[in-house]
Amino acid sequence: MGMSISKLLSGLFGKKEMRILMVGLDAAGKTTILYKLKLGEIVTTIPTIGFNVETDKIRPLWRHYFQNTQGIIFVVDSNDRERVSEAREELQRMLNEDELRDALLLVFANKQDLPNAMNASEITDKLGLHGLRQRTWFIQAACATSGDGLYEGLEWLSSNIKRRV
Repeated sequence: MGMSISKLLSGLFGKKEMRILMVGLDAAGKTTILYKLKLGEIVTTIPTIGFNVETDKIRPLWRHYFQNTQGIIFVVDSNDRERVSEAREELQRMLNEDELRDALLLVFANKQDLPNAMNASEITDKLGLHGLRQRTWFIQAACATSGDGLYEGLEWLSSNIKRRV
């Protein structure tokens, strides 16, 4: 799937190879976003877990992907008010990693189609994004199932990575 996504996004990111890491809590919509970008359609997914363990035990493995990462896409379930503080903790923990100090941050405030979803401004506050003084970041309201906001967020990420190269 990675090669197809790379080809699909080559129009946005050009020929130069870039390392972009997409992370987020379980059920935030990461796999749905990838399938929407690749196939242009909704695909029913099951939890994407590589191991038969609790997901909080997998998160420490994220750091193995940090080296040479130029952009981070952090996906948040905007409808999950109970876990937004957990999302904030994971995001802050990740952004404190030295290997990610120069990486741009794109936050997809996903699931905006749900009636009780927090808007991008509320997610910004809950994640403490205004406190990120030494990092370039952008938050994009999105709906993975319809595709709304996905290309706008990726366009921001692409243009800002290109400016740095």
